[in-house]
This record gives sequence, structure tokens and C-alpha cells, in this order.
Amino acid sequence: MGRSSGSTHRPEVAEVTRRLADICGTPFARLAGAADEVAGEPARWVAAPGGVHAAARVLKLAAEHDLTVVPRGAGTKIDWGAAPSRVDILLDTGRLAGVRHDARGSGVAEVGAGTPLRAAQAILGRTGQRLALDAPSDGATVGGVVAADEPGPLRHRHGPPCDQLVAVSYLDADGELVRVGGEPSAPDLDRLLCGSQGGLGVLVSAAFRVQPIPAGRVWVSRSVWSPLEVHELVRAVVASPLQPAAIEVDLPALPVDPGRTRRSGSSAPPPAGRLVVLLEGGPADVAERAVRAADLLGGDARAVHRPPEWWRRYPFREGDIALRVEVPTSDLHAAVYALRDAVGAPVPVRGSAGLGTVHAVLPGGTPPDRVATILDGVRTVLLARRGRCVVISAPPAVRHAVDLWGHPSPAGGLRAVKQRYDPRRRLAPGRLPGDC
Repeated sequence: MGRSSGSTHRPEVAEVTRRLADICGTPFARLAGAADEVAGEPARWVAAPGGVHAAARVLKLAAEHDLTVVPRGAGTKIDWGAAPSRVDILLDTGRLAGVRHDARGSGVAEVGAGTPLRAAQAILGRTGQRLALDAPSDGATVGGVVAADEPGPLRHRHGPPCDQLVAVSYLDADGELVRVGGEPSAPDLDRLLCGSQGGLGVLVSAAFRVQPIPAGRVWVSRSVWSPLEVHELVRAVVASPLQPAAIEVDLPALPVDPGRTRRSGSSAPPPAGRLVVLLEGGPADVAERAVRAADLLGGDARAVHRPPEWWRRYPFREGDIALRVEVPTSDLHAAVYALRDAVGAPVPVRGSAGLGTVHAVLPGGTPPDRVATILDGVRTVLLARRGRCVVISAPPAVRHAVDLWGHPSPAGGLRAVKQRYDPRRRLAPGRLPGDC
């Protein structure tokens, strides 16, 4: 039968499997396979309910047998964050899909949690609308984007997914359907669900504000050589009336000391990367602003009508140690330098330079004790600058050996919320900070 479910009476595998098949349909309920795991923690069953009522029945079955439930969308971020302490039922949300949108101008679209973001954008695009969501995870579902509060470049102008929510519908640990959004009785619960990795509820749908698709889009790109140069350019763009939709940087490697090379009069080293500013709006207005942006950025700045290849992509791959650095924009260059100094070598960095949030990469083979030393060094610098360095993904040996969250940690507040909404710890236990 495998591992204990944690209940005083171990449920029979055949009985749970049969009942899951009755709820979801035989093709959509099965014993978990080798690939069905969450951050290295294997599941026991996989269930893909065909609707909200069926998903509620799965949760009620889990409550009856004291089984844990972890939601899964497309699985693009299933290894992010801490490993759950136990995964009994992996609840696949793929059949909780669909888009409800009034094309006459309600300004809101309700999207099923299992709907791929790409599909939702295609459906809305038929009426000239879009969600201002551009999460980098290829194939991500809307539920997964909300559960991880995963932003893309457009966060600079429109905010992260959490800020764009109008309402959410979710199933609580007992399988009861709850809808929140704007009610005085629970004004912040929809925000708490963002980034909760399924630890507070199983999202079934989310309502977002929609907006017209911009008629004009231009990317203004410039070579950059150092984090300090990026800092100075970003400061100039933010202070200007350009109104960028996004400001992204890609620094695949850093020169040892580009300033020294320039002062010595020798030829400049190859550029370390590029800074790119996205402008959106009417075609004529965007064209005029693009000229001003190129003049402001100087150097080899140029306007193009397609994003660079790395746009809306993470710098890390499977098996890497992925870090997220969050710091006030004015201190981003100091954070990147601190990371380079702690590692003692160039570190690939990419992300939203205009917001002070970037991702960095350490080789997956870096020993856990070395990773811990690097994190301590970077976090010491960031603490004084009101910043954080979070490990979002890493091999199991590293994940279990280091503090993933750092300081300041939201663990205390989330622990109280977890106790209130999931006191029996049935929903993704261990996924939230503080091993909630």
C-alpha cells in the first residue's frame, strides 16, 4: 500500500481508487506513477475531476480518509518552493477549464483554473481583448499562475496576477465552494490564495479585469555592460514620460570590471547583456515614444517590433538552482553585485529591472553547503536594503538543506492563516513558508 496516509485507520488502496473513479470517471482516476510527484515528494493517486462538483467530492473523500490533496495544473511550477510533507491525492485541474466573458464590455473575464493561459488569451483575442498576464512558464494554466502569483514583464505596468483579480472561486479543505472578491467580510483572502501553492484552497476559477489589445507594440533595446549602467538607464526611463509597459534586463554574464577597461582607454569588452523597454499604445504614439526612448537610452539603442528571444523566459533550466531576488529598484545593482561577490564568478541574471525583481541561476551541481554560504552572503546585503533572496527551485539535496525563504519571512502570518483555513493540514502541507 505504500506510505501511511496519516489516519488511524489506513484506507484500502482499492477502495479509494474505486471511489475516485466513480467521481472522476475511470480514465481520470488512477494510482500515481513515477512522474507524479511534487518537488520530489511522490503522490499516491491522481484524480482529474470533470467539474467543480466532482472536485468537491474528491476533497470530501480526502477529508473522510484523512488524505492530503495537492492541486496540479500543467505542472510547470510543480517543483517550485518547498516540498509538501505528504502527497496523497494529486488533484489535476485540467478539466476545470473554460472562459466566460461578455464581449459587450463587462470588462471582466472568468477563467477556469485548468485553462492554459495561452488558450485564455486566444479566446479573448477574438474580441480584441486580453489579460495583462504574461507568465513565463510555457503552457502554464491560469490556476497555476495564480497559485504561484507568477508575473511576467507586463507586471511593470499592470501589476502581478494578484493585483488583477476581481474574484476567485475555490474549494476549501472540506470541499465547500467559496467565492471571494470585494466582500467586506473577507477582503484579503483572494490575495492570500495568490502564491499559496494550493496550501489554502483549491482554486477552481478566477475573474480578471480585461483590456483592449494594444494596437502598437515596440521593444527598444540597448546593450549594457554592468549592473550599475543598468541602474542608471532604468532610473532615467522611470523618471521620463515614456510610460513603459515593461523594463527587462538580461545579463547572461558580467565582465570583471568594465569601468576599468573604459578608463584605461582600451577597447570595451563585449556587452554583458541587454536592457529592453516595451512600449504599448496607439501605433503613432508608440512610434513617437520609441524615438524618444532610443534617444534617452543612447548607445546602440534601437526599436524593433519583436521581443528578443529571451523575453518572457526564465534564465534557468530544469536541474538548476533558481533564485529570485527582490529589492527596491534603486538597490538592484547592489544586489546583483552582492550575488556575484558571494559566488565569486559571473551569475546569469534576468528579469524586471524596472521593479527590482530578477531571477538568477546557480549550477545545479553546487554543493548544498556552498549554496547556503552564498545565500547567507547575499541575504546579509539585502537585509539592510529591504530586499529578499528566495530559492524557488533546486535539486532535492539543496532544497532540504537550505533556508528557501530567507528574511523577512512571511512564515508567522501564513502559519496563522493556515491554521484558520486548513487546521487539519490536508491541503499541500509543508508548501507554505514556515512548513505550514
